[in-house]
Amino acid sequence: MKLHERIDDRLRGFITAQPMFFVATAPREGHVNVSPKGYADTFAIIDPLTVAYLDLTGSGAETAAHLRENGRITLMFCSFGRAPNIVRLHGTGRVVLPGEDGWAELAPLFPAHPGARAIIRVDVRRVSDSCGYSIPYMEPAGERPTLNDWTARKSPEQLAEYRVKKNTASIDGLPAFDPPTG
Repeated sequence: MKLHERIDDRLRGFITAQPMFFVATAPREGHVNVSPKGYADTFAIIDPLTVAYLDLTGSGAETAAHLRENGRITLMFCSFGRAPNIVRLHGTGRVVLPGEDGWAELAPLFPAHPGARAIIRVDVRRVSDSCGYSIPYMEPAGERPTLNDWTARKSPEQLAEYRVKKNTASIDGLPAFDPPTG
């Protein structure tokens, strides 16, 4: 394993070339969560120690709940191609909701996605890469359109209802996304 002071040009090239990445968070007590993230256009490197990704509506809200509780987050990018490598970005994250401070700055980094519910901004504290020698070779067949298609079929009211039902608390009962008011 090699530690880096920041995300340099080589690491930036590797990270942005990956078709998916993984997000890991954990509460002080409770279940550790690891979530795969797809859609290559949902990740951005803001500067050598700051990254962000567009958080899309899903069946849970563990990352948001854990970040609200303690802020700890790790992002992992691994190569499934011929050149093995794994890059981990450890840091502290913050959930930025539409209309909140920081949204107007971050939102233009991403194209519109029908299921966008937040942006996760990460202040990177540790950058490392390792060999990845045991990771299998795999070639992506393409991006799966299912999530975008599913959310596009929902009315704003249906999507809000789904988020209240599935995204207000973590599996450990920690608060995640506040239900809409009004």
